[in-house]
Amino acid sequence: MCGRYATSRARQELLDEFQVQFDAVDGEIEPDYNVAPTKQVPAILTRRPKDAPEEEDAVRTLRTLRWGLVPSWAKDLAIGSRMINARVETAHEKPSYRRAFAKRRCLLPADGYFEWYTLQAPDDPAQGEKKSKKPQKQPFFIRPKDEAVMAIAGLYELWKSPEDEWIWTCTVITTNAPDDLGRIHDRMPMVVEPSRWEAWLDPDLNDVDEVRGLLVPAMAGTMDAYPVSKAVNNVRNNGPQLIEPASNGDSPGDHSDALF
Repeated sequence: MCGRYATSRARQELLDEFQVQFDAVDGEIEPDYNVAPTKQVPAILTRRPKDAPEEEDAVRTLRTLRWGLVPSWAKDLAIGSRMINARVETAHEKPSYRRAFAKRRCLLPADGYFEWYTLQAPDDPAQGEKKSKKPQKQPFFIRPKDEAVMAIAGLYELWKSPEDEWIWTCTVITTNAPDDLGRIHDRMPMVVEPSRWEAWLDPDLNDVDEVRGLLVPAMAGTMDAYPVSKAVNNVRNNGPQLIEPASNGDSPGDHSDALF
């Protein structure tokens, strides 16, 4: 699963990078190096303006969405905390996601994402030490080697609260991780290549097979992964220091400071 990521691109950078036509964000977009479920996250989507006639073109828009998709039929906003990820293999057919997969797709800009590698506990603890009941986990930050923006494939929905407020929510689509990342975790966010952004965002493209064909799993060797501070474990911690390499991290296999 993907449960944390970092997104620090400035507002203007997002507007330029994704050729946004309409900025629907109220207030500032602050860098967030510890994005967690239920937070507001920047997203790119293409949608006709409110009350626009059917023949009017959809507009590529920047707005913020609440991470954790809430289907329109849900009775409680809390369901979103259990729907932060949608598997690419089944998102097109699951009742919670299939309508969004057909016509409400988005891109979630990210610098990279976090995963936790389970460390092997020593078989024979040092004298006087108790064997740990819980295996320790080392957080890793995983990002493109070229440090380009990750355009994570997402789905969004609109949910009307009992107070008649429309709440925009989203989920991250995940896929199998390539072998070099699978040693840390077997899943990763699905990334959409720039050449496919327009088609992925097109609300009029609703042929499921064609939409699924836009999603290509990441190739091995395109991502960097390195251990980072366990400070990221606490969602209250934030700042660029969270994505800096840790000096004492443990890595799968060779226990070096970097995995690759």
